[in-house]
Amino acid sequence: MRALGPGSVSSFLKIILDVVYFALWAGVALLALLSLTALLLSFNPELLKSIHISGDDGREVTAKGPLLAGVLAAGSLYLGGVLVIVGRLRRIFVTLTAGDPFHPDNVRRMRVVGLVLGALELGRYALWALAAWLAPGSNRIDGGVNLTAWFSVLVVLVLAEIFREGARLRREAELTI
Repeated sequence: MRALGPGSVSSFLKIILDVVYFALWAGVALLALLSLTALLLSFNPELLKSIHISGDDGREVTAKGPLLAGVLAAGSLYLGGVLVIVGRLRRIFVTLTAGDPFHPDNVRRMRVVGLVLGALELGRYALWALAAWLAPGSNRIDGGVNLTAWFSVLVVLVLAEIFREGARLRREAELTI
């Protein structure tokens, strides 16, 4: 089985990434809509009386609505980061399917993937710190350093440099007579 070109493993992975990409778009849109709905309902709990959800006249929704909206917005931002990663990987796999792995644009794409992976990990730390500040007794979110995530960031950034060197060598080979 071939790794590059049409009908290869890379073209199969590209199809999977396409499906995941569009599912992530739907997830981001849904979370953003739910976040907006939670925020609006927290400001106007009278809307809940008409649909008979709240048994305490909306006081609980008014109190927890902004927190729920914030959690949903954070989830939407996280999925947005994953969406950026998958989008860049899709573009990389287009070049792999075309048989051109050392395309110069892949260097930038790999760097973006590495930086977004790092940003997602930093966002996890920020979420942990915020949760520890808002709910001191709660320890539901692990705030420890995830060495696997940081190792992944470093591996992707090193791979970006390998792609950069491959693109440079390809350019030199094209100039050679």
